[in-house]
Amino acid sequence: MKIAKAKKVLLGTTLAGAIAVSASYGTYSWFTSETTAKGEVTNALVQLNNGENINESIVAVENFAPSQLVFGDWLTIDNTGTVDTFLQAKLNQSLDKPLSLDTYKVGYVALKYKVKPNDEVLKASQVKLEELFEGTTNEVTRSVSGEPVEIAEGVEIITGYLNSSELRSAAGEKEILLGDGAESGKGNKFWNLKSNEYIDLSFGVKLDETATNDYQGVTYSANLSVKAKQK
Repeated sequence: MKIAKAKKVLLGTTLAGAIAVSASYGTYSWFTSETTAKGEVTNALVQLNNGENINESIVAVENFAPSQLVFGDWLTIDNTGTVDTFLQAKLNQSLDKPLSLDTYKVGYVALKYKVKPNDEVLKASQVKLEELFEGTTNEVTRSVSGEPVEIAEGVEIITGYLNSSELRSAAGEKEILLGDGAESGKGNKFWNLKSNEYIDLSFGVKLDETATNDYQGVTYSANLSVKAKQK
């Protein structure tokens, strides 16, 4: 009987050892969780008209005569960048003869919008531009400009008659500054162009009725330059 009990005890000890060995060399299934973090910096893009020049004409006419008024095409300035900007817009004028540019009267109308206005709004704004000259035969003695007003939902308009006091002379040329590229100042609110906003700009040029025969055959040239500065 004692021998039998001893065998049972020994057998039990052996099995326990086998179980212990088996457990230590087995595999386990774990629950897991994971999280990651990434970062990148993309610089802002300051861009007008996708980096392309404006193809439309400021003014284009032949056989221009005293008292006549000509309107240019609509020039579109599109903020195709990713940030809000301030615009510096300059109109440079010159003649191919050493004569006074004061004989050429210049006005402009500009619309700012996110959604292009319909033809009726464009026609109405063109009428406002013509009114600046008070007809094609009368000399204009006043300057009309100011803060933008809304003429249609989502459309701001600004008009201006650019007289000699608003011109900068240099080497026979004259420069008209429309937007000065700054945040504050008279009229500058209009020239703050947000991303995906547009400005349509059209000029009117009149050869004053006082032009003498010296202006026969003279060529008037105008160049518009627009620069965007990050806001």
